[in-house]
Amino acid sequence: MDTVLDKRLHAYRDDLANEELRGRVNSARFVKGETAKITSHFADILDEPHQKAGLQTQILFGHEVAVFERKNGWAWIQRHSDGYVGYIREDALQSGSAEATHMVLAPRTFLYPDTDLKKPRVGYRSMGSKLTVVDSATNRGTDYCLLDTGEAIIAHHLIELGDWKDDYVSIAETLLHTPYLWGGDTGFGIDCSGLVFLAQMLCGKTVLRDSDMQATSLGEEISFDENALNRGDLIFWKGHVGIMRDEETLLHANGHTMNVALEPLREAVARIGYLYGEPTMARRP
Repeated sequence: MDTVLDKRLHAYRDDLANEELRGRVNSARFVKGETAKITSHFADILDEPHQKAGLQTQILFGHEVAVFERKNGWAWIQRHSDGYVGYIREDALQSGSAEATHMVLAPRTFLYPDTDLKKPRVGYRSMGSKLTVVDSATNRGTDYCLLDTGEAIIAHHLIELGDWKDDYVSIAETLLHTPYLWGGDTGFGIDCSGLVFLAQMLCGKTVLRDSDMQATSLGEEISFDENALNRGDLIFWKGHVGIMRDEETLLHANGHTMNVALEPLREAVARIGYLYGEPTMARRP
């Protein structure tokens, strides 16, 4: 049996495991995951099934998961897009596949009861949320998309699935000043690898979620030469990643400023190195 699988990306426990892992891991029972979609604005993926557990990452409205267990108000799930495993509140789920047509492009946007931005908002959605648009309308010069759930949303805050952006750095730049949140994956709070993950998503790219995963899988490794870096290159430290906005400036969500910020690379290297060491590598997506 293979016993070195990463439990963040492979759903197995001593008592229960994904049927796809039969023959690779030891477990008392194997099940096929039930497909479900997220129906809350976003859901925290935790490492244990209780509210005080550690936040691993988050999953956005309209995204799909495989559900292996529902118990005591919690669901043990695996995110379809990148395979991340953990526990979410069961009430964030609805059984069945999503039939999304669009994705939210703006960092944050509101849902309205109808096509009138002066009406009190009835909800909100983060960048990366998947939505199903059934119609469109214009009111007082503002274009709206009408959703299958009955609300209206500003049209230019969305993109059609497949109409992806081609510069992930420009997406990440729109998240400047977003609060830092460990494990955050949304326009309401985000961490360093979440910034890479979410920005790449709007370019139609699925990347692994955590910085150590990205350091071994995303693009190709390049020499860390401060005089030869390009926009979009990734700089990795142990437990941290930043995006080169240009040849000299790092864009990253960090616990120093507690938000998504710009910082001269040389200053970041000196500041981070004092406590956590030098960069471990650079990669070019």
